[in-house]
Amino acid sequence: MKKLLLLMATVFVCFACSKTKQTLTVTVTNPLDMERSNEMVEVSANDIFNQLKLADTAQFVVLDDKGEQIPYQITYDDKVIFPVTIAAKGTVTYTIQPGIPEETDVKACGKYYPERVDDVAWENDLVAFRTYGPALQATGERAFGYDVWTKYNTDKPVVEERYAGELDPITKAKIDSLKKINSKAADELYHSASYHVDHGNGLDCYKVGPTLGAGTSALMVNDSIVYPYCYKTQEILDNGPLRFTVKLVYNPLNIKGDTSIVETRLISLDAGSHLNKTVVSYSNLKETLPIATGIVLHEPNGAVVANAADGYITYVDPTDNVNNDNGKIFVGAAFPAAVKEAKSVLFPEKEKNELRGGADGHVLAISSYEPGSEYVYYWGAAWDKADIKTADAWNKYMADYARKVRNPLTVTME
Repeated sequence: MKKLLLLMATVFVCFACSKTKQTLTVTVTNPLDMERSNEMVEVSANDIFNQLKLADTAQFVVLDDKGEQIPYQITYDDKVIFPVTIAAKGTVTYTIQPGIPEETDVKACGKYYPERVDDVAWENDLVAFRTYGPALQATGERAFGYDVWTKYNTDKPVVEERYAGELDPITKAKIDSLKKINSKAADELYHSASYHVDHGNGLDCYKVGPTLGAGTSALMVNDSIVYPYCYKTQEILDNGPLRFTVKLVYNPLNIKGDTSIVETRLISLDAGSHLNKTVVSYSNLKETLPIATGIVLHEPNGAVVANAADGYITYVDPTDNVNNDNGKIFVGAAFPAAVKEAKSVLFPEKEKNELRGGADGHVLAISSYEPGSEYVYYWGAAWDKADIKTADAWNKYMADYARKVRNPLTVTME
């Protein structure tokens, strides 16, 4: 009888233990004296499935401290990401437990566009970006850096619709026909479809050209930038609803006569952020070299901040047509690691006119890249017709962002 009671007690305890394992508590702590809103955190998906004893196909929910569901995404590298809001110097807890998650609106996504010379374009609820592919390089057009597409009046995806309007074969054929008989009508039809025109949710009004554009990084040799060209291969790894990630591999660079050096970039954009996280690595590099992150300058004396100590650079871009009421595009980059030097560098007049498409220079943040390491930084943009209205507000956003990436949230799960 005693053995039977002992066995029953053991079963009860084990049952109780298994019941307690049906929830996990995620504790997030903010080390900074500023509130952090809708910042994405990561926890291990494998740990969640193992600790909750869930099958790979089982579902779970993430609950905030009020017991309400919040959206999450399982990423390609087996992370569960979800947005958190936390007070200055605060701590907040979230619960993960089995359940059926509510549907989540797509806030971050992207696509490969072979029909538009191999563009890869992506966006979140705030802003959109583009990078260029091998088909464009084959045309001889020189576009090295990242592009910015402005966005406002919506938090829904807009990029695919813009491409559809710009590339519609029927519309393009009509425009070509009208050009021969009625140039005004052809121009009106072009403006009705082009993504270079604001149709109520933003447009493409940023000029990249043969420069580093909106925050591309590049190795330097003897103070000269080794410009990367268009990517060679692309692979979209995450496609929403909260994070977009793409892996880009480039053609070999020529570094001091060595043509075996291959650059790989991992770019990710989270919902609610103006900045992309980018991880850069170079295979076969044999020595430490300077690496620069650059933002193209379209004025010789534009509004620039180059703050190496605090780890960020910014520029107020006048857009590609200053007379077209396209506002201002704020561009910036932030760095979690120390920056050796940040400065504006203007092109010599001959280089400006013959090699850089008339651009005036770059604002650069220069660090060191050691062989076998990863260079991590954040770059992106905002628009003065959207949520960030002034250069002062953008500079504060960037200064705060740099502080955040240098003082990440602490996340524990038990």
